[in-house]
Amino acid sequence: MQFTVSQETIVRPLQLVCSIVERRATLPILSTILMKTHDNQLTLTSTDMELEMIATLPVAVEQEGKTTVSARKFLDICRALPANATISFSAEKNKALVKAGKSRFSLSTLPSEDFPDSEGANYTDEISLPQSALKSLFDETSFAMASQDVRYYLNGLLLEHDDETLRAVATDGHRLALGSLTTSQKAAEKSSVIVPRKAILELGRLLNDSEDNVTIALSNQQIKVALPDLHFTSKLIDGQFPNYQRVIPLGGDKEVIAEREALKQALSRAAILSNDKHRSVRINLENGLFKATVVNQEQESAEEEITVEYEGPSLEIAFNNAYLLDLLNAIPDDKVKMLFSDDNSSVLITPFDDKLARQYVVMPMRL
Repeated sequence: MQFTVSQETIVRPLQLVCSIVERRATLPILSTILMKTHDNQLTLTSTDMELEMIATLPVAVEQEGKTTVSARKFLDICRALPANATISFSAEKNKALVKAGKSRFSLSTLPSEDFPDSEGANYTDEISLPQSALKSLFDETSFAMASQDVRYYLNGLLLEHDDETLRAVATDGHRLALGSLTTSQKAAEKSSVIVPRKAILELGRLLNDSEDNVTIALSNQQIKVALPDLHFTSKLIDGQFPNYQRVIPLGGDKEVIAEREALKQALSRAAILSNDKHRSVRINLENGLFKATVVNQEQESAEEEITVEYEGPSLEIAFNNAYLLDLLNAIPDDKVKMLFSDDNSSVLITPFDDKLARQYVVMPMRL
C-alpha cells in the first residue's frame, strides 16, 4: 500500500484512535493500528478487545492495501514532524516506510490478517441527537459511576431508551446521579444497557459542545456511537443494574434553595481541613441558614455559613463532602434545590429551574 497525506490531516484522527491502545498490550497485535486505503480514504482502526475506534480521513492513494504499524511509534513520528510536512507512507512485506522531507523512518509491521475482526452486532435501537446534549448528559451523571467495585454492574453507566426519553443513571452505592433528555426517535421497545466506565470516559473526550449530530446504536452486546469521520464501539456490561427508582427519596419536607457557587465554595473551603478517608462534613440547617462544619483527627475545625432560602425545623446531618462537591461541579445551573427528610435519610438535590431533568441522591453518614 502507498499514500501521501499532510501532517495536519492525520495527527488528530491518529491521536483519537491511539487513545484506547494499551501501553502494555497482552497481544503484540493489540499495540498496533490497522491501516486500510480505499477510494482515496484511509481508515485507522484500534482495539483493546473491549473498545474499538475507527477514524476515516482523506489521503492521496497511490496503491490500495492494508497493514498494521505500532500505534505509539507512528503517532510519535507524525506528531514530531512539522505542521506543513507532507507524509509519504508505503508498506510491503513486513516493513513500512514513512518519509517527510529529509526524514525517513522504517517500521516493522504485523500481518493485517491477525488484527481482531470487529463482531457484527444486531443493533435494534438507534438514536440521533446533538453532540452537546449527549456530552452534557454524560458529564452531569458519569461522576457517580463506581470504579473497580466487586459489583461489576456498578462500574458503568446505565442507558435507558424508553418512548422518547434517553436516561443515564450512575451509582456507586453511596450516591446516585440521574439525567434524562428527550429524543426525536421513539423507542420501539424499552432498551436498557450498561456501558463500561472506560467507554464513557473515552466518549467524554470524543464528544464536543457542537450541535453536530451523533448517532447511538444499541444491541444486546454492544453500543456504537457514530461521529463525523469517527466510529466508536464498546462491549456492554452483562449484569442487572439496581432499581434506581427505589433509591430516589420521596416526600422530603425540608426544602433548601441555595446559590450553587456559594455553596460549592463554602464546602470547598471546609474540605481543606478534612483528612479522614470519608471526608465527612456536618450540615446544620436553621431558618435562612446553612452551616457546614468539618472536624479532623487533630481536632482542628472549619466552619462555613451561607444564607439560603429555608423555613422549617432545624436539622443536623452529615455527608461525604467529596460527593456533594462532585455533583455541585456537575450541575451547570446557578441555583440548586435540596430536599431533606430527617437525619437518617438521603438528600435529593436538583437544579432549581429543572430545565434539564437531573436528580442527585447522596446517602447520609452517621454523626
